[in-house]
Amino acid sequence: MFKLRYSNVMKGIACLLFVCTAAGQTNPFSDGLYPILKSAGCPTCHDSNGVASATRLHFPDASAPTERAEAFGRSLVRLVDRQHPEESLLLNKPTKRIPHAGGERIKPGSPEEAALIGWIRFLAAMPADELAVALKYDEAGPDVEKHRGAVLRRLTNSQYNNTVRDLLGDQTAPADQFPPEDFVTGFKNQYDAQNLSPLLEEAYSAAAEKLAQNVFRNGDAHRLVPCDPGPACRDRFVKEFGRKAFRRPLDEGERRRYVSLFKRETGFLAGAQLVVEAMLQSPNFLFRLDETTNPAWKSYAAASRLSYSLWDSMPDTALMDAAARGELSSPSQIEAAARRMLRDPRAHQAVDEYVSEWLRFDRILNSSRERRRYPKFSRETAVAMTEEARLFISDLVWNDRNFMDAFSANYGFVNADLASIYGVPAPAQDFARVIFSPQSERAGLLGQALFLSLSAKPEDTSLTGRGLFVREQFLCQHVPPPPAGVNTNLAPSTETHPQTNRERMSEHATNQVCATCHNLIDPIGVGFEKFDAVGARRDEYKLVFYGGHGGAHKPPKSVDLAMDTKGWVAGIPDSNFSSPRDLGAILAKTPMCQECMVKQYFRYITGRMETTADFPLIRRVFEDFRKSNFHFQELMISLVRNRESLMDERNVYVASNH
Repeated sequence: MFKLRYSNVMKGIACLLFVCTAAGQTNPFSDGLYPILKSAGCPTCHDSNGVASATRLHFPDASAPTERAEAFGRSLVRLVDRQHPEESLLLNKPTKRIPHAGGERIKPGSPEEAALIGWIRFLAAMPADELAVALKYDEAGPDVEKHRGAVLRRLTNSQYNNTVRDLLGDQTAPADQFPPEDFVTGFKNQYDAQNLSPLLEEAYSAAAEKLAQNVFRNGDAHRLVPCDPGPACRDRFVKEFGRKAFRRPLDEGERRRYVSLFKRETGFLAGAQLVVEAMLQSPNFLFRLDETTNPAWKSYAAASRLSYSLWDSMPDTALMDAAARGELSSPSQIEAAARRMLRDPRAHQAVDEYVSEWLRFDRILNSSRERRRYPKFSRETAVAMTEEARLFISDLVWNDRNFMDAFSANYGFVNADLASIYGVPAPAQDFARVIFSPQSERAGLLGQALFLSLSAKPEDTSLTGRGLFVREQFLCQHVPPPPAGVNTNLAPSTETHPQTNRERMSEHATNQVCATCHNLIDPIGVGFEKFDAVGARRDEYKLVFYGGHGGAHKPPKSVDLAMDTKGWVAGIPDSNFSSPRDLGAILAKTPMCQECMVKQYFRYITGRMETTADFPLIRRVFEDFRKSNFHFQELMISLVRNRESLMDERNVYVASNH
């Protein structure tokens, strides 16, 4: 079939590739086909977080060494029909001879296809011993990077507020006045974006001065001084407050410096205030002790990792004392500490912060709606939407329910504003649990006003916005942005040619530049079209055209259009749906979505995206999560326990190479 399909020129190009290989080319895949596949955009979708993550094809990290890329190239034999190479998925998917959600990436008959054919022939003829090695390729194998250099993570604004509250008893939330933090890869705590701007430095300085003044404004009302004022007490204060503020003991040099600073003031409380102000501006306070090369601080680093993961705040005395006794060194000790911490109210505040970022409360709180179309939407309504989602997730987490019910539960927590949107009677008590009728077709987060609103536009719903949110937040798949210079505006509906959103968006399917990505997200958004831009149910698509152009006033004209809400999720088998309830049931039982719950929490507590080096950890945590019947507290325990084991390995490596 190959002979009939390709010209002699193409065959010659393919053969030339492998003449070079036979002649001793060092990197036949890396220097040959790999750049072609990269240029075709294949790695964008085919990685652990791409929209094709559910397939068997995962490209290695861009930073992977050449030998890793070569091993990956040989592992592609999994996609080759060795008896009938021309029928291989590796050929027919990217050329779109068989359906391919990513569209045509390699043009049939092109030199690029010739190179692909040549590699397929090479793989089809691979000797048995080489085949066995190729099939053992693991994208998270032992040769991927495992030991990154230590990183500094500063306190987020939320962590700063919580830390000064627990350290000083201050309830003023000073970080609310700091420069706002940017969302990167879905969260505000990703360390790649934690730069220190001059504006933030000034804010830290001003906050430290004010906090130190306030804490001693009425004497030692917060009982920071542990003894009767005097020289001995001065040294004790510096030592004990320093351990709390820096989350580890002061070294001798630090102790002397702060004692010397204390002595500049004649009054005891004035000296204590000066020390507090100085410590609050120290990098040792503002940055977390997550990693250390100092063996004496190893347990304290573990305490900080636990506290900022599970409490979003500093360690308490019990955790610091456990660190001092060396009782945070084994998985069982870490688990015991974590279970104690989850019984503390601070664990609830930490989960609330995670949920507010994961579900992007900021988007709805900073949004607006076209008043004539959505008169029920207000700032108070937006706050109610976030409160429902917070209570909903909190109920799942702290009552040990199946967390995947987040997508399939038939209830919500409703107040009067939301009841008006949902078309249900207002409950006697605000945010009481309300069961949704089957006819409502609501379920879980996907049926709540928060998701349906924050993924919409001010004047209408958004197929792309809703589909993108599902892909990124609930499936952990990255969809690339549109190419530079592409006009993303669609022609509006007109009074003479009214169209539903689905009809307008059909242009994406016919435009090859747009189709590749929009075919992966728009069909998801279609399935939510029964719900408008504030989450209210609608059975027809209503268009309103307002007159008055040229000075002549005309009454508004309404047009009601029938809607086709049949959607699907490319990459998930049997995923046809037409309502939030349908899709919620699909996602709840889909391993991709279940694992995404692990990935999202991993990204949040580690402050970064996962890499191939993290796959073994994520797999272990996912397995624990699954075995627990998807109890989120068990996910939290498993992640901190397993992460500490890996941190021990990393600290040993860093210390030995310091």
